[in-house]
Amino acid sequence: MDELTITVTIADRPYRLNIRKEEEEGIRKAAKTISEKIKQYSDNYAFNDRQDLLAMVCLEFANSSLVSEEKLFKSEDHFVERLSRIDQILSNSID
Repeated sequence: MDELTITVTIADRPYRLNIRKEEEEGIRKAAKTISEKIKQYSDNYAFNDRQDLLAMVCLEFANSSLVSEEKLFKSEDHFVERLSRIDQILSNSID
């Protein structure tokens, strides 16, 4: 397993991380996205400190994750229903 140590900066703070080599691109992209969201909130809203900015970014990402998860479950249910229907049609045609 190839591991490496990288440093990412979030909210003007560096974080050293030991990660698998294949995770590097995703981790760097995530850190960049967080930094961009922090800047966006900082430019558009009057927050007193970085903690408030981080809390709002976390809230936005958590909400987005929950919405995506809900859509995925609905999609999965839809596909299971359709596959069951196809299975029933095939079973009836074989009999």
